[in-house]
Amino acid sequence: MADVLTAEAVRDELGGLAGWSGDPAGITRTVELASFPEAVTVVDRVAVTAEELDHHPDIDIRWRTLTFRCVTHSVGGVTRRDVELARRIDEIVGSVR
Repeated sequence: MADVLTAEAVRDELGGLAGWSGDPAGITRTVELASFPEAVTVVDRVAVTAEELDHHPDIDIRWRTLTFRCVTHSVGGVTRRDVELARRIDEIVGSVR
């Protein structure tokens, strides 16, 4: 089972994740895309990546604005898996913009 990151570890990891915020209970990023279809493209690519990693974010879709929340529900907090997923989400968002 993965270990929940400490508050200090989460802060350190967030330093390398532009636009992300949070604490040991979860990390979140909101992004605005140019259009609704572009936002859906990002969600589709994140879904594929989440399946590959077997780790899935919570995603809120509001027109062209997406909010991602990463937390390992089985342990009730942020783990290294969430940080890796956040990095992959950043790569996907960057590739679509």
